[in-house]
Amino acid sequence: MGVAIRRAGEGDRDAVVRLLDEAFMWDPVSSWVFPDEEHRRRRHAALMAAFFDLALDEGYIDITEDGAAAALWWSVSASAPGSGDTGDVEADGPALLREAIDPENVRVELIGRLADEAHPTDRAHQYLHMIAVRPDRQGEGLGTALVTTVLERCDREGLHAYLEASNARSRDLYERLGFAFTGTPLDLPDGPRMWPMWREPRAVA
Repeated sequence: MGVAIRRAGEGDRDAVVRLLDEAFMWDPVSSWVFPDEEHRRRRHAALMAAFFDLALDEGYIDITEDGAAAALWWSVSASAPGSGDTGDVEADGPALLREAIDPENVRVELIGRLADEAHPTDRAHQYLHMIAVRPDRQGEGLGTALVTTVLERCDREGLHAYLEASNARSRDLYERLGFAFTGTPLDLPDGPRMWPMWREPRAVA
């Protein structure tokens, strides 16, 4: 696709957080977590910053060279519970996230717990936690390029992959990339539906 991609580091934090904030501000899941628009504008970026930090701790972040798109991946071991964190911190991860980001907002914690419950734990895999494309650059194939790069490595190394699609459009895209709906949707209380999706590695000729 001719899309230049590199691995992001701490020096990219501000730019990637701005990208995530812009790309997900009106996402159905973000709107559910922060139903009040003014409150969302105040606290949403802080949540995106926490996700950036978690991705660096638990996996890696790929970004296009022009900074228009980024993907946050976590490397999850078979022995790790829930979303892939390890140790005592993981057990209270959603609660700690809520305390750090928006203590009065139970939904910050709840979505983490629901996602942990849906997340497979029996096989090691690469977890696509978030992918963001700048709104004015969507439809150019940047997101597909970011995902395909990792999936090609998964196929070479025999790695599984997992994600939660947050809308029907992205679910259809991921199906074309080899992901399959696990069969049990993640329905946020009084909110949108998410589709947990799993991908088996493909044989490389």
